[in-house]
Amino acid sequence: MGEKMTLITGASSGFGLSIARKLSASRGLILAGRNEAKLEAVRKSLECADKHRLWVHDLRDIKGLGDAFATFLQDSGLSVDHFVHSAGTTGIQLARAMDLQFATQLFNVNVFSAVEIIRSLVQKRVNRGALKSITFISSIATRVGASGYSVYAASKGAVNALSISLAIELAPEVRVNAVLPGIIETPMTKDYFADDRFLALYPLGRGQPEDIADAVEFLSSDNARWITGQEFVVDGGRSVFSPVPREYSARLEATVDKRGSVAI
Repeated sequence: MGEKMTLITGASSGFGLSIARKLSASRGLILAGRNEAKLEAVRKSLECADKHRLWVHDLRDIKGLGDAFATFLQDSGLSVDHFVHSAGTTGIQLARAMDLQFATQLFNVNVFSAVEIIRSLVQKRVNRGALKSITFISSIATRVGASGYSVYAASKGAVNALSISLAIELAPEVRVNAVLPGIIETPMTKDYFADDRFLALYPLGRGQPEDIADAVEFLSSDNARWITGQEFVVDGGRSVFSPVPREYSARLEATVDKRGSVAI
């Protein structure tokens, strides 16, 4: 069947890099991205570096993507038992300024590239029936609205819907789940967390990329053998937190008596 590998898209940075670091000691990895130099630097930095491979492809260009990956597998004699689609792109664009090119690029990277790769992975002549799990990195943007993020949220909503239907179609051989992160503290998001008002929206405080990697490690392991078609929210409580307006909060506090009870 060939050596079984875990495929991670977007492996040169962000969640993909954190996931690669988490999994590198226990699995052979196929690190996918568009920048070969960055991917090679990541590979060399990982545990057991020699057992990891690179697949260089720009996921914005989906024409022939699935066939290109199938050729890579066949030429290398590898197969993929776990697929983590961590590659993603985002952007803010208000409704009055939306353009098709912007939307197409988001959907190509976030959704359609994964569709193309999965098409190859589920073909026995290509992947030899090795696939056991698919884990998508989605977003709580599908649950918590924000101005300007409609196209991005729509692309991640498509990922969630894709995972649910694939979970049924590919069962029982393949489990399919989506991880929905909140905004994680990274160099790109550090300005958000500098604002105490933003941090207050997260009951458990700052999240780290490792929190997402831990969730992926679990969902792609045998410990999650009875979990499929699920949206696995990892957001420090953000999506269930409804902040109380300041004026109401002050009035509520004023009604608390000495016994700690509240009159509403």
